[in-house]
Amino acid sequence: MFNSSLQTLEQFKQVLADLPKDCYSQSCHILSNATIGQHTRHIIELYLCLIHGYELSDVSYDRRERNLKIEQDLNYALDRLTYIQEHLKKPNKAIKISYELAGEENCMDSNYFREVMYNLEHTIHHQALIKVGIKHFSEQEIPESFGVAPSTLQYRKACAQ
Repeated sequence: MFNSSLQTLEQFKQVLADLPKDCYSQSCHILSNATIGQHTRHIIELYLCLIHGYELSDVSYDRRERNLKIEQDLNYALDRLTYIQEHLKKPNKAIKISYELAGEENCMDSNYFREVMYNLEHTIHHQALIKVGIKHFSEQEIPESFGVAPSTLQYRKACAQ
């Protein structure tokens, strides 16, 4: 689980580092005018919520800090991804997830490993959107596995045989 997360984040850093100049924070109409940077910020902030909430065993993805520097400064975003890679591996333990639904504060029980998996799946989902944005702006070569769930890659491999 950690290896998949760390590899996905490393691949993400490589794709972002190869982006054409000014592509990162440029609005993209096929992404509902969002930017690659905004999707990147969203991924990073959820991981940071989990890492920072670990000690208190209390995580709220809804109450995360929205740090615009992440979506505007590619080098800063790459630094934050490295920070996540360096701090992600932790022992499993029970964690309370707080969230707001229909105006009410709610809590559910989870654990650290489950939330790492959630963040991995969430990252892959947003990478698929980022891939669309990159293809809109450039001819950049993107790994076929970028933005594709590991189970989908395994299924495709099995079908090809």
